[in-house]
Order: sequence, then C-alpha cells, then structure tokens
Amino acid sequence: MDKLKEKCGVFGIFTKNGNVSYDIFYGLTALQHRGQESAGMAVCDTDGEKGNIGFYKNMGLVSEVFREEKLAELKGNIGVGHVRYSTTGGSKIENAQPVVFNYSKGTLATVHNGNLVNTDELRQELFDDGCVLRSDTDTEVLALLVAKERSHTKTVEEAVERVAAKIVGSYAIIIMSPRKLVAMRDPLGLKPMCIGKRGDDVIIASESCALSSVDAEFVRDVKPGEIITVSKEGISSNTKLCGGKRAHCIFEYIYFARLDSVIDARSVYEARHKAGQMLAKNYPVDADIVTGVPDSGLAAAEGYSAYSGIPFELAFHKNSYLGRTFIKPTDKERKAAVHLKLNVIEAAVKGKRIVIIDDSIVRGTTMANLIKLLKEKGAKEVHVRISSPPFLHPCYYGTDVPSNKELIATNNGTEEIRKRIGADSLCYAKVEDFSEMVDNLPICKACFDGNYPTKKF
Repeated sequence: MDKLKEKCGVFGIFTKNGNVSYDIFYGLTALQHRGQESAGMAVCDTDGEKGNIGFYKNMGLVSEVFREEKLAELKGNIGVGHVRYSTTGGSKIENAQPVVFNYSKGTLATVHNGNLVNTDELRQELFDDGCVLRSDTDTEVLALLVAKERSHTKTVEEAVERVAAKIVGSYAIIIMSPRKLVAMRDPLGLKPMCIGKRGDDVIIASESCALSSVDAEFVRDVKPGEIITVSKEGISSNTKLCGGKRAHCIFEYIYFARLDSVIDARSVYEARHKAGQMLAKNYPVDADIVTGVPDSGLAAAEGYSAYSGIPFELAFHKNSYLGRTFIKPTDKERKAAVHLKLNVIEAAVKGKRIVIIDDSIVRGTTMANLIKLLKEKGAKEVHVRISSPPFLHPCYYGTDVPSNKELIATNNGTEEIRKRIGADSLCYAKVEDFSEMVDNLPICKACFDGNYPTKKF
C-alpha cells in the first residue's frame, strides 16, 4: 500500500518478581502497527548472575517470531522489546533490535524508535576510538556510545545523560542493564513515550495502547528531554534536558499511532475526528455517503460525516489475515495486492456520489486504484478529501517519506493530481488547521512546510 511507514515501537517492563517475556509479547503485539519487519526482546533476572541477559530477535511479525517455546525460554523479571520498520539501515536480521552486547563493565540491551540526524559525526567519534560497528543502524551507534561513556561513569544513568547531550534528532530509547531500565525521550518530543504501572510493576512504551494490553494503568507521558530510571528502588527522573523547544510529530495523530492511544494528553481518535470535521467545513461537496480508507481514514470520515450531515458508510472490506504486506514485483501483482487487502462493498457504493477520506497521498498509486475500484462497482462520483497537506519535503526524524522524485505533489499541483488519480474533486487539509486538530500542541510539520526543528546534518 502507498503509505508512509513509522520506524519502530519500544516496550520495557520492570517487575520485582515474575517472568516478563509474555508481557513483552503482548506489548509488542499492541505496537505491531509501528513496525512489521522484525521483532525482538531481551530479558534478565535482576537477582541472577550479573550480566546474564537472554535475548531473541528475528524477521517477521511478533506472532511469527515468538512461539510458545521461545517465550518459555526467555526468563527474567526485567526486559525490553522492539518492533521495527527500517529507515536507517536495511531490512535484515543484523539490524533487528534489541542491540545486546558485552563491554568492560557488563552487558546492555538497547531498543530505539527514531532517527539521529548527526549519526555520521557520532560514527566518526566511535571509529576514532577504535569501535567496530556490526550493523548500519543508528541504534548500534547509540548503544556503543552508552557503553563507551559507561566505562568512565559510576552508573548507567550518568552514561545515558552524557550521550543525550551529544545526540540530535528523534528518539524514544530504553536501555536495559542487568539491574535497571533507563529510558529517554528526545527534547523536542518528536517520538512518543509513556509510563504505566500495574501494582508495583513499571512499564514504559511508545504508546498507551501497549499499557492496556498488559492491564497496566497509564501514569503519564515521558516529558520531552526526560531521562527515566526504573530499578528496585522505584522510579527516578532527570529533567536537565527538559524545557526547551518542542516539536511533536504531527503524523502520530494523522496516521502512525493506534486509534485508541493518547499521546501527550491528546486523543488520537479525537484528533482524527477533528481533522475530518475541518475538511467538511473547508471543502463541502454534495454527496450521498462519506467513507474512509481503513483504518486511519475512518475516524476522519466519521468527523466529516458528523459536520456535513452526509451519512457515513463502510465502502471497503479489509482483509485482516494477510499478515505482512509483500513487495510485488510487477504492476499486475501490485494491483492484485490492492484487491487482496481492500475490496469494495458494491451494495454500499453503487449509484452513489461518494466522499472518500484518507490520511495522505504519497505516490498516488493506491488512491488511483481505489477510485477505479469504486467506479467499477458503480460509484457515480468520487470526491477525495485528505486529512494532511501535500508532502513536499523529506523527513529526517524516522518517518519513511520517499524521495522528492517519488512524491506526487513535488511536481504536480492539486488539479494535476486529481486528474492522475481519477477523482471528481480533490482537497487537502491546511497546515494552519493542525493547531486546532491537536489543541495547540507544538508540532513538527517539516514534511509539509520545510521548517525543520533541528539543524540538518
């Protein structure tokens, strides 16, 4: 499907007793939408032999990677987990996470969501110190930097604080030593991270939906720039890097995050519903039904319907049993893949004027195919409304925005795109509407307006 991709999802848990591998499995399954290429976890018994971290990672979905027997092997009361979609580094087992390695003072396991924009500078620093990198990911760079600093500090927390002062970009990171978890979120707040509790157990995750999956109660979001330590002594917070400029990624609310998540005190569902309302207010049209492209377009379609009074209908059946979306080598097979994933409900669309809502148009291929399918099933008119503005600029913070030459809006105006996709009308959300959509949360919208919140390296 012609969609943007997120980079990763992270999950960490500390319990005073019990085995956490099943909790990590459930948490990662709840975060599966953030990455479907690989999955992994690392666990440790805090009362066991120091440095004895067990881990496993492989390519595939969480349910494919972790069978019952593998979960039973991974025993410990502290652990971290990861689901990955690659932006920095290719899709291969060497780049799967967690990154686990031994160093002079012990063993560390690291999971990371985001993208560092000064990776080349950091790689050179490690190279000059004689470090050998085994993968091409910025996660390994982070892990080695922490290990390097740990050699000169009394605690992991001190090492993490030193590394946080060096790195630039987006990150939600959890580092596990054999005795504690240390988590940090980038000072801009580009990537989400929250804290939950289940009795005395502490959970840290990319999204609040992962807390619900393990019956944990949401406590709060990790503050942008905050470093959280979780150990037997409880939770401690370092806020030295907090309080500066913030720039939360708007696409968490438009598309990436799960609909039932709440990020930085904003409901993802409510944000998408508002986006649909604003589309209806700004771009009304005479139509018989409003529908959304599953899944991220549905809440916006409901918002459009509520504001316009045009009935909301489901026009597509989504096949929930496909697993991963495979790369199809020919145009014929790509078209077949669209039919497999989404099929039109003829009774809902035949003879109707339809408003179809989606979160974005990247290359335009998927929307063109959907419009063709709708009209083949008897739709009289198809009016497209998009809950984000046209993509015009690359992302440096972990969102897989294609190169400018692949973005349909780079060299085509709205009318030309409308003709290419076969729509009867096409309208995009306005950049200035984002503030209302997320209740004035400071956001990064650089992929739309080119105003990057950090220096580009």
